[in-house]
Amino acid sequence: MSTHDLKVESYQEMFSRVKSKNEGAFIPFVVAGDPDFETSLEIVKTFVENGADALEIGFAFSDPVADGPTVQEADLRALKAGMTTRRGFEFIKRIREFTSIPIGLLVYYNLIYQMGLDEFYHAARENGVNAVLAADLPPEEAHDAVTASHEYGIQQIFMAAQTTSNERLKKISQLCQGFLYVVAVMGVTGARGDLELSTMELIERVKNHTDLPLCVGFGISKPEHVQNVIKTGGDGAIVASALLNIIQENLQDKKIMKEKIGAFCRELKEATHK
Repeated sequence: MSTHDLKVESYQEMFSRVKSKNEGAFIPFVVAGDPDFETSLEIVKTFVENGADALEIGFAFSDPVADGPTVQEADLRALKAGMTTRRGFEFIKRIREFTSIPIGLLVYYNLIYQMGLDEFYHAARENGVNAVLAADLPPEEAHDAVTASHEYGIQQIFMAAQTTSNERLKKISQLCQGFLYVVAVMGVTGARGDLELSTMELIERVKNHTDLPLCVGFGISKPEHVQNVIKTGGDGAIVASALLNIIQENLQDKKIMKEKIGAFCRELKEATHK
């Protein structure tokens, strides 16, 4: 039996579920296989047990241009541990043994292109992926990827940033499915001290151009960031670098790593309550 025979929760169902509880969605991120396959799986289990509403899983890439040092180092650890795109799909398959919440892949287009569009989206469907976001794929060049995503029932996600014009927002919201990824800060990923007012304004501007749920990522690293995102009208918060920092700081003691991740996830989920 392939994984897609399982009942996987859709993003639409997930957003309805959290909305009915008057909450926003908490979406933690991890690079598949960081620091190694089995520990990474335990980390995802910890996410799920401590309030994750959906998962954002990165596939390790040797040249992640949109990412800051924290994600780059996580990628390097995963690559060193033997992760490949195919092994990444095995990782998703293992996640599907213990949860049905939505899984989004965050990848660089090169990985899709190397494997072949057809094979990549087919593998995504077979292993229980809901959505794919290629960080470096602009909507103007996304025709083939969008076609393949439709063919295999995978939702293609796109990003909107502060530099995105209203005209481009319209195009993105026409192509995008599942949710729209709102980039909270200018520049690369990484934990930030505060959430800028411009992020709040961006959420409001994007809401004028789409009915899709909005999930905010890049630099969301504290419970109060999550709170602000949900208060301003965001539907979900994606937390990456702050969690990856916990992994990096506790590589010598995986028990403490999991305890700290669990406690932090509970705080972040709590902050989504309206």
